[in-house]
Parts: sequence; structure tokens; C-alpha cells
Amino acid sequence: MIEIHNSLTGRKEPLRELEPGHVRMYVCGMTVYDYCHVGHARSLVVFDVVRRYLRHRGYRVTHVRNITDIDDNIINRAAKNGEPVAALTARFTEAMHEDCAALGVERPEHEPRATDYLPEIVAMIEALVAKGYAYAADGDVLYSVSKFEGYGRLSGKRLADLRAGARVEVGEHKRDPLDFVLWKAAKPGEPSWPSPWGAGRPGWHIECSAMSVALLGAHFDIHGGGMDLKFPHHENEIAQTCAACGTPFVNLWMHNGFVNVNAEKMSKSLGNFFTVREVLPRLRPEVLRAFVLSSHYRGPVNYSDDNLRQADAMLERLYVALRGVVPAAAVAAAEASRRFEAAMDDDFNTPEALAVLQALARDLNVAKGAGDAAAAAAAAAELKQLGAVLGILGADPEAWLKTRPTLAPGAEAGGAARAAEPAAAEIDALVAARTAARKARDFRESDRIRDELLARGVVLEDGPQGTSWRFR
Repeated sequence: MIEIHNSLTGRKEPLRELEPGHVRMYVCGMTVYDYCHVGHARSLVVFDVVRRYLRHRGYRVTHVRNITDIDDNIINRAAKNGEPVAALTARFTEAMHEDCAALGVERPEHEPRATDYLPEIVAMIEALVAKGYAYAADGDVLYSVSKFEGYGRLSGKRLADLRAGARVEVGEHKRDPLDFVLWKAAKPGEPSWPSPWGAGRPGWHIECSAMSVALLGAHFDIHGGGMDLKFPHHENEIAQTCAACGTPFVNLWMHNGFVNVNAEKMSKSLGNFFTVREVLPRLRPEVLRAFVLSSHYRGPVNYSDDNLRQADAMLERLYVALRGVVPAAAVAAAEASRRFEAAMDDDFNTPEALAVLQALARDLNVAKGAGDAAAAAAAAAELKQLGAVLGILGADPEAWLKTRPTLAPGAEAGGAARAAEPAAAEIDALVAARTAARKARDFRESDRIRDELLARGVVLEDGPQGTSWRFR
């Protein structure tokens, strides 16, 4: 049985889908006014793995990941750039899809854009006004937080404490400092749409409520997102949706932890973020995915070159094990699969699942060393199958090992800089020259070539089938 930590209750709970065999999951996606940073990448990868694993366990999954394509940040960035809002959001939506493809993040079943759901948003706001949970004020519509019993349960915040630290900005028409906007009256030069309260645009929180209800129903199984969305965004979603629909909203709330840089959360507001497209030229894209999975999704993870190198080294060990083995066409689940599923059933424990893959790679190496082709083929098939559940090990091992690795070239542990890495054709020529030297028993020349390549980041491996090479 799969157990998931529920942010609402603070404990692990069994996954009990509302419709047997079908998991409906909504995950808050990007606000498309800039490139995705590594913090975004973590959320994308985490919930991609959740979806992959649920399917692996036989569930049908309906995954919704929204796109916020209208908000203050978008409007301000478009004005600063001197371009239409639609052009800005289209450009960064395409960039997001490119980043997802590089990281092996699959497209969800639905990827709604807020501006395509204006009728549903307006209808939900109308329902809230009719039920007394919202009120109009000079073209704006605001949600009355005090009307919703249980506000703050998800985040653990008390209304009295929130109210003590809140303030009303000049020009706002709130009855209570905690009330939040559902509909914003149009400002000159900004995009707007018609509504019963005049031209305007939706608030951020109501967008997700309306889109999730439209695509998954008023009550569904899992809602996910980054830890920073727990308050106020997800708290407000609960208040809006439960009040508008009169039903429970979400059974299980999942929140992934922050990516930290020097013990601070990586974020655009702090200016300490790295975009995915800044990072990927320095490493093999799969390494960034493995880096994310090497820590449990709920905890923080520190972004550093050392941690990227560790992720790279782990993948290298797995690909070295797979190298030269043709996986069996089909293989029955073995002990490794059972241990893998036990780890993932326990709140998607990807670090433990990766440890199972590394143990399986060791078994594969033993089988290769013993010349047991059948055992090696079976182990390779299981390793590839389990890797696919995590979205890794999909590359050809030979090609992956001959791709320049993370953060190369760079300073080595001893302080000496690595010489420029050679091209594949040059390496092949040097390997051939070394082979000829060995046949001529010129071991001094053979060792010289090996040491030269090692100094340039190339490892040679001698075996029954000849000499192979890889970058390190």
C-alpha cells in the first residue's frame, strides 16, 4: 500500500483514491514570465516521478499542471520589455517545455492556462458572492476570510496572529486585512476581461481553484506544489473551493521542499537562483534529475557543485554496469523490485530507491565478472525498468559514458587543472596506438598513453572484448 505524507494532517496516510484505480492529481505549475530555475525543476521532477510511480503500480493517473499566464509579474515584465503579454507568456511557455524535455519531465494529461478558463473563474466567484463568502468593492471582488471556518489549518496559522501582522494598502477596500482578491478591476493599459463586476482579471488563487474543479471535480485525490505555496496560495484554494462547491476539496496535500544555496531558499526574489538553461550546459541533463531524486522530496536540498558531482558519479556507476550487456527482453520482478517498491510506497523515498538501483548494479557487475550472461541480462533488464520509473537510465550506456560529464573540465582534487579533454576521434586513435604498443610489448608507451588520457579526463577499461573508454 502506498503511504503519502499529508501536509494537512502532518502524518503519512494510505492512498485511497476516490475512484478505484484512478488517481486525480493537480500540481501548481509555472507563472510564465521568466525561465525555470532549479527550484522549479525540483517540483517538476518530483511530481513527474509521483505520476510515473503511480502508473508503475497500475493506477490510471489524470495529472493536471496549470500555467499561470496572467498576473502582476507577467504584466510588469511585458511592460518592461515593451512586448504584448501574450507574446511574453508564449515565449516562456515554450522555454518551460524545452526545459521539461531536457529533464525528462513528461507532459501532464492536462496543462490548462488561466486565460482559457475565465468563464469557470467568473462562475466560481459568483457562487462565492451568492453564498456570502465574497463581496464586491469598487470593481474588485474580495474573499471574506473570517467567513470560512478552519482557515489556516493547512499552514498551521491562526487568524489572530495573521491579523496582527497584516495591513491594508492605500486604495484597498478590504473589510478585514486578511481578505484577498478574487477579481481585480481593470487598470489602464492592462489586459482585462468582462465580468458582472466590470472589466478586470482574476486573482492568482482563484485560477487554480477553478481549473482544478473544471478538470478533476470539486473533490479529488492529490494536490501538490512547492512548500512556498502552502500559504497563502493553497490555504486560499481550500477556502475558495470548499466554500464555492460545498464539498471536501483534496484528500492528500503534498509539498516538496526548497532548493537552498548557502542555506537560503533559491528564489527569484532573493536573486540567488540558477535557471535550468544556465545549469544544463555544464552537465548532462540527467544529472540534474538525479540530483533532485537523491534527496527526499519533502526535505531541503543544497545546490552545490559537490552534490552535482555526486549525482554524476552515481549515474556513471549505473551506466558502467549496464555497458556491454543486452538486457533480457522480459524479466519477472525480483527481490530488487520488491525493495524498490517498498521504498517508493513509503512516501516516494527516492534516495532509498536509488540505493536499490546501486545494489542491483553491483549484482550486475558480479554476473558480468562471472561470465553469467543470463543473470547479467536479467539484472540489466530490471535495472533499466526500475530506472525508467524514476525517469533515468534511458540513454545508451556507451553514448552516455562518452559524453562530457558534470563540471568538466575543472580543478582536480590535488589542485592541478585538468588538461583540455580530447575529442572522440582523438581518443579512439590514442586507444588504437596503445593497443598496438601493448601488442608490441612496449609497455612504457602503453602506460604513457593511458596516463595522458587519464590526465585529460578519460578512463580506459581493458576487457576480453578489447579496450573501452569513458569520460570521468
